[in-house]
Amino acid sequence: MSIVITGGGTGGHLVIAKAIKEELNKRGIKPIFIGSSNGQDRAWFEDDEGWEDRYFLDTQGVVNKSGFKKIASLYNISKEILKVKRIFDRYKVDKVISVGGYSAAPASFAAIIYRKNYFIHEQNSVMGRLNSLLKPFAKKIFQDPKYYPIRDTFFKNQRVRESIKTIIFLGGSQGAKSINEFAFKIAPLLKKRGINIIHQTGKRDFDRAYEFYKKSGIDADVFDFSKELDKKIQKADFAISRAGAGTIWELSASGVVSLFVPYPYAAANHQYHNAKFLAEQNLALLVEDSKLDVDVVEKIFELDIKKMSQALIDLTPKDGAKNIVDDLLSAK
Repeated sequence: MSIVITGGGTGGHLVIAKAIKEELNKRGIKPIFIGSSNGQDRAWFEDDEGWEDRYFLDTQGVVNKSGFKKIASLYNISKEILKVKRIFDRYKVDKVISVGGYSAAPASFAAIIYRKNYFIHEQNSVMGRLNSLLKPFAKKIFQDPKYYPIRDTFFKNQRVRESIKTIIFLGGSQGAKSINEFAFKIAPLLKKRGINIIHQTGKRDFDRAYEFYKKSGIDADVFDFSKELDKKIQKADFAISRAGAGTIWELSASGVVSLFVPYPYAAANHQYHNAKFLAEQNLALLVEDSKLDVDVVEKIFELDIKKMSQALIDLTPKDGAKNIVDDLLSAK
């Protein structure tokens, strides 16, 4: 049996691919990864172990492009489909699972054209455009929370937070300017309270953030990208974060209570709906990007962190990757 995992572009999609790969590895199976040479795919998986092989195709997103650029992107996808067919033939691929993102397009279309068993994992509350387009052709769609694959490391290192000693700012693999600006505003207040700071800035803002903390005399852990984000999260007691589904579930599994600031331009506003799920249960704070203000700091320190942290741990599905792989392998 040969299985392809396809998709990516951003860390939110890639973390799903990695979790499914690790569960397949436990069963003695090394899948093949097909992603893009653009985005984060290569940084995540070029040197990652546990793959039969990895391919990074010349594909780019289509959704936010117009005119000639959209036509060029579509042409690239159609051209790469032929490369994918050769990969399918070489490894005798019979199953393909998409984790979403523009990186998934060539292998997803190829799976349908060449009649492979095709599966979709949808991590968000609102289905992405590619998945929405291709769902009629999928043998199964994994969207229920029980199918959310969270890497074992987040369960092994989970703990109930009893107070806030360290805050982590998470803007995602691309960074988030509004969260970075907010961090700069409240960092002096956090310093006065004796709170440690961990800050994922994204590449574009790393230098500026580094200089800010240096000039402010604040000993923060500042980084643009890390393959060991789980270890950073393990140290934190509270997060101020974008609301991609992967980030939400990893923080929840770790027991980290969060203030979520959804990316306002996400397709179908899916980050807002992701975070709303926890906010409605009083297990997170939710503030829209345009309303993020220093006044929220007092709200953070009024929260019952211990109660919320335990509830998040109890809520988090623990066998997501196992459930996916069980269904993937049993499908005929």
